[in-house]
Amino acid sequence: MKEAVAEEPINPTVKNIQILIVSLIDSISRVQIFKGKWSQIRTKLTSLETHLLKFSSAAGDVNPLSVDLFHSLSATCSVAVSLADLCHSLTPPGGKLKTQNDVDSISAKLDNHINDLVVLNKSLVFAESAAVSFQATVSNVSPSRKRESVRAESRNLITRLQIGSAESKISALDSLLGLLQEDDKNVLIAVAQGIVPVLVRLLDSSSSEIKERTVAGIAKISAVDSSKHVLLAEGLVLLNHLLRVLESGSIFGKEKSCIALQALSHSKENARAIGSRGGITSLLEICQSGTPNSQAMSAGVLRNLAVFPEVKEHFMEEDAVVTLLALSNSGTALAQENSIGCLCNLISGDDDLKLFLAREGGIECVKNLWDSAPTPRNLEVVVQMVSILASSPLISEVLVANGFLNHVVGVLNCGVLGVRIAAANALYDLAYSIKTQKELGKMGCISLLSRMLDGKAIEEKEAAAKTLSKLMSYAGNRRIFRKEEKGITSAVKLLDPLVLNLDKKYSIWILTSIVHSKKSRKQMVATGACAYLQKLVEMNVDGAKKLYDSLGRGKLWGVFARP
Repeated sequence: MKEAVAEEPINPTVKNIQILIVSLIDSISRVQIFKGKWSQIRTKLTSLETHLLKFSSAAGDVNPLSVDLFHSLSATCSVAVSLADLCHSLTPPGGKLKTQNDVDSISAKLDNHINDLVVLNKSLVFAESAAVSFQATVSNVSPSRKRESVRAESRNLITRLQIGSAESKISALDSLLGLLQEDDKNVLIAVAQGIVPVLVRLLDSSSSEIKERTVAGIAKISAVDSSKHVLLAEGLVLLNHLLRVLESGSIFGKEKSCIALQALSHSKENARAIGSRGGITSLLEICQSGTPNSQAMSAGVLRNLAVFPEVKEHFMEEDAVVTLLALSNSGTALAQENSIGCLCNLISGDDDLKLFLAREGGIECVKNLWDSAPTPRNLEVVVQMVSILASSPLISEVLVANGFLNHVVGVLNCGVLGVRIAAANALYDLAYSIKTQKELGKMGCISLLSRMLDGKAIEEKEAAAKTLSKLMSYAGNRRIFRKEEKGITSAVKLLDPLVLNLDKKYSIWILTSIVHSKKSRKQMVATGACAYLQKLVEMNVDGAKKLYDSLGRGKLWGVFARP
C-alpha cells in the first residue's frame, strides 16, 4: 500500500477521502488487468466525489450522520488502492479469480456508498441532526416544540435506516422502537414523515436482527388505528414479508408478525392472499405450539380471516376446528376469546360444522368458559357461540338440556350491549317449543326483553322484539307482556317509520298477538299505533294492514257498545 494511505485517519474528513480518491484514480490509470471493471469504478468515484462535496457543503464534516459513512468510505477507498496496486501486474499474487471477486466487491461497496450519500443529500435533517439532545430536552418543552422534536428525530432515524452498515441500522431501529413505544402520537408523526415505506424495504434485509426489529416497528404502527391505512397501502409486498416471518421467523418475530397481520386481515383480498400463501397453516401451527401470547395473536388473525367464505376451504384442509377448540380449552383468556370468535365465524351458516363442533366437545367447552368468565364483558363471544349453535334445532335441544336457559336469561340485563343482543338472539332459537317458551316466561324473560325494546341501539331493539314475537306464541307469556308497564308502548314506538333499519314485522307480530284484548287495543291507539300503521300500510309492510284493521274495528265496537 502507498505510504500516503498507510494509516486511516481516526476521524476521516471529506478532505481525507478526497486524497484517497485521487490516489485511487492515479493507481487505476496503471492497472493491467480487469481494465473494464476498473474503468467502471473510476466512473463511480467521480459520482461519489460529486455527492460527497454536495453533502459536505450542506452538512459539513461534523454531521453525526456522516461519521460511520466517512469511516466506511475511507476503509473502502484504502482497500481499493491496495487492490488497484496489485492489478498493476498481469499475475496478481492471489490469482485472477480471487482478484476479480475482490474488484467486484469494491464496485458493489461504492454503489452502496453512493446510494447512502444520495439518501443523505435528499434528507432534510442536516440542520436538525443535533437532535441527539432530543431525549434530554423533550420532557421540558411545550407540546408544539415536543412535536417538532419528534419530527426531527423521526426524519433523522428515517435517514439512518437507509444508510450505513447493518449495525448502524440496528441501532437506528432500537431508537425508533423507543420513540414509537413512548407515545401513540409519536407513531402518527413518524408515519407522516414516511417511516412505513422505509421499514417495508428493510424487510428485504438478510439480517434476522434487522427483520425482527422492523416487524416490531410495523406491529406497533398497526396498533394505532389511524395509521393502519398506510400499512394497507403497501399491499402484497408487506403481506408477503410478514407471511415469510410467520413461517420461518423467530418466536418474537412470529408474534409481532401476527400483531401486524391482525390489522391487515380485514379485507377479502388480503384474506385470499394469506390463505393462498399458506398463512392459515402457519397460524394454526402457532396456535398449537406457539407461546401463550403468540397463540392469542395468531387466533386473532384467524378470527378475522374466518369471516370470509373464500378462505374456508383452507381452514377445513388443516382440521382447524379441532385445533381452535383445543386452544379454547387451554389458552390464555385472550386466546380463548379469539379462538371461540374464530369458530363462531367459521361455523356460522354451516349446520354440518355446528354438529361437528358439538360432537367434538364444543358445548362442554362453551359451558366451562361461561362458568369461568370473571365478568359479563368476557362473555360476549361465548354468548354469540351459544346463539350460533342454538340455530341448529338438534343442538338447541342439547343446550336446553344442559341448563343454558338460566345462563342466557341471566345476562339479559347485564351492562354489556353485545352480550344482551347475543343473549336475546340465542333465546329466539332456544325457545323452539311451547314448553321452553313457558319456562322462559316463568324465568322473567318477558320483562327483561320488554326493557330492551327501549334500548338505544337498533340491534338491541330488534333482537328483543324478534324473541318476544316468538315467545308470544304461548298464551301465558302474552298475559305477562300485557301487564308490563311499558311493554305495549315500547312495541308501538318501534312501528314508527322514522325508526330506521329495524324490521317492523316483529313489533307487528307482538301487537297482533294481543290485539284481541280491549285494554291492549286502547293502549295501542293511545300511543299512536294507528298513525304509524297507516304509513306502514302505504309502504306495504307485511301484517300492518291486518293490525290496522283490528284497531279500527275496535273503535267501531266502542261506538256501538251497549250502555
